[in-house]
Amino acid sequence: MSDSPTLNKDSGAARVGGSNSIIAKGLNAFYGENHAVRDINIDYRPNSVTAMIGPSGCGKSTVLRCLNRMHEEIPGAYATGDVRLDGVDIYAPEVDVVSVRRSIGMVFQKPNPFPTMSIGDNVAAGLKLAGVKGGNRDEIIESSLRSAGLWDEVKDRLGQPGLGLSGGQQQRLCIARTIATRPEVILMDEPCSALDPIATLKVEELIHELKRDFTIIIVTHNMQQAVRVADRTAFFLLGELVEVAPTDDVFNRPADERTADYVSGKFG
Repeated sequence: MSDSPTLNKDSGAARVGGSNSIIAKGLNAFYGENHAVRDINIDYRPNSVTAMIGPSGCGKSTVLRCLNRMHEEIPGAYATGDVRLDGVDIYAPEVDVVSVRRSIGMVFQKPNPFPTMSIGDNVAAGLKLAGVKGGNRDEIIESSLRSAGLWDEVKDRLGQPGLGLSGGQQQRLCIARTIATRPEVILMDEPCSALDPIATLKVEELIHELKRDFTIIIVTHNMQQAVRVADRTAFFLLGELVEVAPTDDVFNRPADERTADYVSGKFG
């Protein structure tokens, strides 16, 4: 811990600020005595999309949750090793967890708009939850919805319940809520698994646009989706990172035989 974290507990929700670079070194994750993820070393390239693929239970979602310290919210779960955002160790004792989760936002598998809130309030809720104060609320709501590709569809009904939207619109609303806090990194855990093909396409198109401003890390069971959206792909198996490389190489010229077997459908 040689760095001097700027995301300390006295700095509230101040961003780390920097290059949007996130790197894991020697990352291990545990559920009690179960050693679920072993010695992961990976750098997620700034302003690009990295897909994490692998069979169920291989550790990819656990790694994702370690990247913004959500893993530790599970009783008995903990992580060791380094996760650094712009060189800052996010697990350092001086670092504020709320600030980490503002800088590293998360979109979950199932759309989860707040059921009692309007569309506009759902977006603004991200600011409140992250401890962001001040700023122009209406401008942030509009800009976030525009960034999520949803503004034109909802601009005339911002006061209506978020649950009144379709599933795909709800997921983009959740993305807008994440964007509102101006993170550096957006984590996505199977963001399209509950969506129909048309809604999935819209979210995938949105991912391509968002990487201009954010570093995006997506967990997906859909290998075709990884091919469509990811610049680099990381293959996990039995809690280990087997390989990470440009997506075209992983699917067409894999370096490891286990990767070749998985992407060709021999197991998984």
